Amino acid sequence: MEIKIGQEKLAKALNNVSRVAAGARATLPILSNVLVRVDGNKVTLTTTNLDMAVVSYLPVSQSEDGVVTVPARLMAEFVGNLPRGEMVEIKAEGEKVVIRAGEYTSTINGAPADDFPELPEMDDAKAVKFQMGVDEFKAGLTQVMVAASNDTTRPALTGVYFNTFEGALYLAATDGYRLAERKFIEQVESEVMAIVPAASLQEVLRSITDDVEAIEVLFDETQVRFRMGEVEVTSKLMDGSFPDYRQLIPQQTEVQVELKRDELMRITKLAALFAREVGGSITCSASAERKTFAVASVANELGENNSEIATEVEKDGKVTLNSRFLLDALNVLGGEQVEFGFSNKLDPIVLRAQGDEKYVHIIMPLKG
Repeated sequence: MEIKIGQEKLAKALNNVSRVAAGARATLPILSNVLVRVDGNKVTLTTTNLDMAVVSYLPVSQSEDGVVTVPARLMAEFVGNLPRGEMVEIKAEGEKVVIRAGEYTSTINGAPADDFPELPEMDDAKAVKFQMGVDEFKAGLTQVMVAASNDTTRPALTGVYFNTFEGALYLAATDGYRLAERKFIEQVESEVMAIVPAASLQEVLRSITDDVEAIEVLFDETQVRFRMGEVEVTSKLMDGSFPDYRQLIPQQTEVQVELKRDELMRITKLAALFAREVGGSITCSASAERKTFAVASVANELGENNSEIATEVEKDGKVTLNSRFLLDALNVLGGEQVEFGFSNKLDPIVLRAQGDEKYVHIIMPLKG
């Protein structure tokens, strides 16, 4: 096997794929390696941790067919530290891989490609496919993933639920204390009910480069594949069932206020400074008489904080919630105006960006 390729192209591809290998809690040493395959004038770099695989395709001008595996992190760091603009020559001599670039030469001990796990096939003809623009894809995922759980004892909640409802594709995530839902694609022909690990989606977001304009998503019964230019990320789907979350979203709220997002974020951050010692607990209250919306917090040792925003309020109300959850929601809502709705102190808080009916964020109140 032999290839000749520009340093920057190779370094970028190795950096993409090496994250999966380097982050794998490898029970098999081969999982720390990258599979380098040359076929015609195309190089394929592949890594996997058995739950997820990343493949990067590289066109080359000079090549000799062959396949080998080498430690992914070592190769990525070596190539990444070579001078930019250099042409890199890689040649496999048995299980040893010789890398040359100008005056720089290194020999890396590889391993037989036969030991590398075979990736599951996906039949494109039978897969459910969607395609969408990068900006919309990134924005939608970011808005929903913020609510995914880190609790591995409830694995279904550590993913994002791709599901079709009334002809549209939605994304949803919840950790039991908050819920985020985004209408992802307005009209789809095929039904989907699949939970994709949040870790895989984070890798997809990291793999998107500036030159990618559209992303293709393919589902079969057991896995999902994201195609982004010269990179593909394939992930197993999660077992288990996602909660019937739609029944948790209030259709109406008794108290509804409109606030400038930046102002609400500012007074929430101020209250959060005092709320650290009380588990982040803050109290939001609306006053019809004063025409204000206030955020307050009390910490016995530190003191207390109360900040108000003038706004139209038709009914009094008070609710206690976690300041971090509110700040997380405000960070991903977008827009200048926020609709903040709630009913009594035990009902969910409903957050939307004004004019955006595609995204809703729910936060469960604290008992206070």
